[in-house]
Amino acid sequence: MEEDVAAATAAAARYQPASPPRDACVYNSCYCEENIWKLCEYIKNHDQYPLEECYAVFISNERKMIPIWKQQARPGDGPVIWDYHVVLLHVSSGGQSFIYDLDTVLPFPCAFDAYVEDAFKSDEDIHPQFRRKFRVIRADSYLKNFASDRSHMKDSSGNWREPPPSYPCIETGDSKMNLNDFISMDPEVGWGAVYSLSEFVHRFGSQNY
Repeated sequence: MEEDVAAATAAAARYQPASPPRDACVYNSCYCEENIWKLCEYIKNHDQYPLEECYAVFISNERKMIPIWKQQARPGDGPVIWDYHVVLLHVSSGGQSFIYDLDTVLPFPCAFDAYVEDAFKSDEDIHPQFRRKFRVIRADSYLKNFASDRSHMKDSSGNWREPPPSYPCIETGDSKMNLNDFISMDPEVGWGAVYSLSEFVHRFGSQNY
């Protein structure tokens, strides 16, 4: 494991981020799906890396209760229990993938193996109802198909739970709201492929992880 960590650290040192620094990214608290959409848009427009190397990753489960550690919303050792969370995955041609999470206290971006170990830990210590699933969608597909009217962020009186982004809602020619299709971990619904944690790590982690 020490060799794996050393390799990840070395890869991270050589890696040129696909995004601007964290504090220069488009960010709105509790709108992670839009933050990552905007990050995909930035990567598409700047051509530093092929967009095909990048993926939006929705993390949730059937109960919409998933623990993630090292989140800004919960400083310290405990996890945040999100209903869902969204990060960007860059499968770098350098052999190490990277996770972009605008809500983590870990580095931005963070080497995939290090992020998984610190933020997801292991399913073995987690009750089955809290185990995470991962919907992985190619960035070009995400930019083309995602739509949100932000209605999920309003309470029963129509008031915002959190202030919405200042830019217009993201919509497509076919839809103004399909967020639930992305949050769903039913592989028969929506876009991309759905993985368990072990499948996700096997698919995108370093070969020797």
